Amino acid sequence: MSGRIETEAEKLVQNLLADTEYEFVDLDYIKEKNWYLRVFIDKQGGIDLDDCQKVSRFLDEAIEKVGLIKDSYILEVSSPGLDRLLRKDRDFAREMGKDVDVVTYAPLNGKKEFTGKLTSFDDKTITLNDALSILRTQLASVRLHIDF
Repeated sequence: MSGRIETEAEKLVQNLLADTEYEFVDLDYIKEKNWYLRVFIDKQGGIDLDDCQKVSRFLDEAIEKVGLIKDSYILEVSSPGLDRLLRKDRDFAREMGKDVDVVTYAPLNGKKEFTGKLTSFDDKTITLNDALSILRTQLASVRLHIDF
């Protein structure tokens, strides 16, 4: 059930944000103590609390109008944060040329953690520094690298 709702909610959010200054980044529909629909958005210059409240209001109205979620749930709209996970093609495309931190499920060349510039990707692999190709099925996580 949550997979269907995630798919439908993603379509709805993408359509709602299509002609706005906001970019849809990702969403999760998960059961913790309650059901949560967490929507992550971004915009040029970053997201603030007013942006989250604005998007939350019109998103809540749209979800109610189409009757997407029948159960009680909590809607959260926020920025994905600086250390956002990269999961989908659009994430990799947006961050192309930037440094990323990669963790693999199993060691590659004796290591499970890599940092490098994301130089290419396709449906099967990502490539760091034009040299290291890693199968996407081997990726435990890919995040933007933050230099402190």
